[in-house]
Amino acid sequence: MKKILTYLFEHKKLSRAEAREILVNISRNVYNEAQVAAFITVYLMRAISEEELQGFVDALLEMAVPADFEGQETIDLCGTGGDGKNTFNISTLAAFVVAGAGYKVTKHGNSGVSSKCGSSDVLETLGYRFTNDPDTLKRQLDKSNICFLHAPLFHPAMKTVAPIRKQLGVKTFFNMLGPLVNPAKPKYQMTGVFNLELARLYAYLFQKQAGKRFAVLHALDGYDEISLTGNFKVKTHSSDRILAPADLGMKTVRQEDIHGGDTREDAAAIFLHVLKGAGSPAQQAVVAANAAIAIQTFSPALSLRDAVAAAEESVKSGRAFQSFKNLIEAVA
Repeated sequence: MKKILTYLFEHKKLSRAEAREILVNISRNVYNEAQVAAFITVYLMRAISEEELQGFVDALLEMAVPADFEGQETIDLCGTGGDGKNTFNISTLAAFVVAGAGYKVTKHGNSGVSSKCGSSDVLETLGYRFTNDPDTLKRQLDKSNICFLHAPLFHPAMKTVAPIRKQLGVKTFFNMLGPLVNPAKPKYQMTGVFNLELARLYAYLFQKQAGKRFAVLHALDGYDEISLTGNFKVKTHSSDRILAPADLGMKTVRQEDIHGGDTREDAAAIFLHVLKGAGSPAQQAVVAANAAIAIQTFSPALSLRDAVAAAEESVKSGRAFQSFKNLIEAVA
């Protein structure tokens, strides 16, 4: 690792193969914690390259526990996190809204590292039990249109870096990897990222996957999702657009309107309120906006306004909340 660090400190970049090998070695405890922390820190100081990111993705997918849903077409809604905004669990809520609208969702998620309450945290607080049992996951998907893939159960190789990431407490390149290493390998994906350079990288990597349909989101004021606090970029396989809340038929909201609370319990309470349609107008709108982009990714013939209507109806009809209840009941 000393040679690798010296090489990187000279502002040189790794090849795809080198990046893959290093991450495999990290998972096998070849390096000590100080060396791994130093390696992670490199990518806090400079941008990651396409080759490096692809190599890290290769390593994680190679070592992952598989999740096979027998050819079912599914979508993942998963942000990178790391935007430092402490919003409530928007993409996780949007996943249930999409499931309630009739689409199959294989949601990949994790506990919060740079946020107070990640997707895994809020679902665990609400009674969900993580599993990587194939039969249980298939039953969940059949019964509720959604299953949840808790990243540590599918990427045991990352156990080595989990305590280091927690101690650092800031976004690292592992935040960048999460949405790229869903073990279900969904055909459809909506991913929020924390900066425009990462949006470009994600779009490039997704475009290299045959048949992949995707939407990469970034709010221009820094959110890794549609925040409705201002304009946002949407990159897909065929377009690159900057949209405003008005393009979705929605109003601009304030940052404080989408704050996520200070505890897991706060996050869980907001989660249930929104899923039942009892959140604030800003909370409901932000979730519907993100769900709408996911719905349009799956059904591109729908206009944005029609996709918003489908998302809103999923909540209003109770189907989104029913999807959540069905998921909890299908755990055992």
